[in-house]
Amino acid sequence: MLIHIGLELLEPEWSESVVCIGTFDGVHLGHQALLNQAVSMAKERECPSIALTFDRHPAAVLAPDRKPQSISTFDQDLRYLKESGVAATIILPFDLALANTTAQEFLDRILVGRLKCKQLVVGHDFALGKGREGTIEWLSSRIATHVVEPVLVEDTRVSSSAIRRAIAEADFPSVTRWLSRPYALHGVVVGGQKLGRTLGFPTINLAKSADQIVPPDGVYAGRAQTSRGEYVAAISVGCRPVVEGQNRTVEAYLLDYPGDSLYGKSVELEFWQKLRDEQNFPSLDDLKVQMARDVEQTKQIVR
Repeated sequence: MLIHIGLELLEPEWSESVVCIGTFDGVHLGHQALLNQAVSMAKERECPSIALTFDRHPAAVLAPDRKPQSISTFDQDLRYLKESGVAATIILPFDLALANTTAQEFLDRILVGRLKCKQLVVGHDFALGKGREGTIEWLSSRIATHVVEPVLVEDTRVSSSAIRRAIAEADFPSVTRWLSRPYALHGVVVGGQKLGRTLGFPTINLAKSADQIVPPDGVYAGRAQTSRGEYVAAISVGCRPVVEGQNRTVEAYLLDYPGDSLYGKSVELEFWQKLRDEQNFPSLDDLKVQMARDVEQTKQIVR
């Protein structure tokens, strides 16, 4: 997949394209329907399919106090976009200049002028340009516009907002269905207190993007994707009250991991199911007993 940031240096060698536009946070089933439509249409027309997206959520500029946390990091979203089969992803810096671009200018200068768009694929609630003046009706009168209807799963419309709510409620079975994959925190392994090692359950500590949603405090069954492969993981989110922890941390015990250092390495922690809330224990021995139970329960769920 071709990835291009901005339009200044873009010199397309194609004469036409099929473009779909969105923030694509999480690239969930609704986004996938949009992308699949664009890819299919482009294949029939023998031209590139293009995902046009932004370097940040538009709310970060238009309403910073209402900007939602991200479902995925930008790197994850780019990987999911590549898996969709689109030929190219064009990333536009979303700033005040772009926010104030009229629908007509966006259509003429960006979609048609630079991307050679002949077919536009959008969601049912899409609108383009300053003040959302470029409605679907407006677009349809100016360019061939194909509207993809909402994706429903058990009568629930799949959306980024619904997924964020489900993550906040630790409803990971629903999140997995709506994303078509487990929810995964992406970060780098950093040093910790090494408490798990003294209890017989050495853990990795994840420093994640400050913008990505963290599930509620508790213990979860999941899986870790590492540079060495993938491993069943018992994941803990919280402040570790048994040792009077002050900072909220995300750490995981990787079952069957060979033990090579992962410090400084990129890791994704997938959340499959919540096991229990965070608890305070009378002693480290009591914590050790509960950790052993958590690991056994994780084995039953993930394996």
